[in-house]
Amino acid sequence: MITAETTTETPHAAMVDVLEEEIVLGWLQPRERLVEEELTRRFATKRHLVREAIFELERMGLVERVPNKGAVVRSLDPVEVRQVYDVRIALETLAAELIPLPAPAEILDDLCSIQTRHAAAVEAGDPRAAFHANMAFHNAIFAACGNPYLVDLISQSAKKVHGARSLTAVDPVYLRRACEEHWAMIEAMKTGDRPRLAALFRDHILPSRDVYLARFGWRTST
Repeated sequence: MITAETTTETPHAAMVDVLEEEIVLGWLQPRERLVEEELTRRFATKRHLVREAIFELERMGLVERVPNKGAVVRSLDPVEVRQVYDVRIALETLAAELIPLPAPAEILDDLCSIQTRHAAAVEAGDPRAAFHANMAFHNAIFAACGNPYLVDLISQSAKKVHGARSLTAVDPVYLRRACEEHWAMIEAMKTGDRPRLAALFRDHILPSRDVYLARFGWRTST
């Protein structure tokens, strides 16, 4: 099990990253408690730092406080998930409109380097490494739009539905599909195919939404 000591980050930031990762990968389940004493021992840190990490996860929308239980992993309501994904589609479509195309060689080279790591992690069956490479890829591709405020909104909205990704984030079929779509995004940026890029951005995030909503018997038409 990874701990804060295995990273070069501060204990607070490392705890946030590790717990965020475990929520996405489904290793921390909805409604599961985050017990301060247990986290203090696990990360070999101070209790006030654990509280700060939990507060940050709450701010991100990954954790909530429940009376008589304390902090728990948020259980996402299907209506909320649908609404957040609608926002994500709008924001990412806007980013696709702002990215300069054909993309500069240095941006394409950076994306290819990151995606090579992502593909290797998927091939190796390493969901943790795949998660981090996937995050790096999305950060880099949206940064290409040149609007840091839009990039921040995209990141915030994606994190609010991290829990919905747990059903696809470790599934080899969906991970391989993500790889193919990443390479297709790079190609669309290289050739200057903006409609294709916007469609890829939209279609890329739909499986995690649709699989999650299907658990509740919801059908999606878009």
